[in-house]
Amino acid sequence: MPHLSRLLRILPPLWLFLLPPALGLTGCEAEAPKLENQQPAPAFTLPDLAGESIHFPADLQGRVVALRFWADWCPFCAPEMRDIEPIYQELKAQGLRVLAVNVRQDRETAARFVAGLGISYEILLDEEGALARTYGVSGLPTTYFIDRAGKIHTRILGEASPDLFAKIVREML
Repeated sequence: MPHLSRLLRILPPLWLFLLPPALGLTGCEAEAPKLENQQPAPAFTLPDLAGESIHFPADLQGRVVALRFWADWCPFCAPEMRDIEPIYQELKAQGLRVLAVNVRQDRETAARFVAGLGISYEILLDEEGALARTYGVSGLPTTYFIDRAGKIHTRILGEASPDLFAKIVREML
């Protein structure tokens, strides 16, 4: 029985690694894009929770964009989303836009999840996971920082501390 309790402690972390492939967040290495810093960020059009479309880069010319990929099953996504809100409030007048892209979940699931988070930045829906595949997202959360010229500045795979998030954005503003 002691082995069983140790196995049960190990299983939840294993599920975190197994879920992204099961949800279609990864693919064959040959198909995964290799996005590099200073490369133009791939263009996209996605709906927000209200059904209005956001067109990148056209709607965000001259802005610093934090493009965050998340889902409700991700244990790190909610705390990080809350932590970003004060930074967004402080820096949005200087040109920061945060686009939180829900991956492979429906509008109702995404809306229910964010309802209690107290965030004001935009929530976009990538219900089929096409944008996540385009950006080569292999785990959640993943954040791409895109500069005012529409080029990738850097990427964070996994949870970002508020200090690191703010530091990167301030460098770009």
